[in-house]
Amino acid sequence: MQAEKLARMANQIATAFAHLPAARAAERVAGHIRDFWDPRMRAGLARIAAERPEILSPAVVEASRQLETAAGTGPSPQ
Repeated sequence: MQAEKLARMANQIATAFAHLPAARAAERVAGHIRDFWDPRMRAGLARIAAERPEILSPAVVEASRQLETAAGTGPSPQ
């Protein structure tokens, strides 16, 4: 799937949770992506977050970090 389409989809999810405090919104975005996106889509989002974070909302960038940490593929929380 194209990076722009994944970014748009993830940003739409973040918009749905924009009424929440930032940390909670990121948790909800991560939960939605974990529950409904297939592994290829999650991997694509992780690449976008690493290479082109400017096209993602801050909630999506944080959600991607949370997903990578939970999967053991990202940096450990400090």
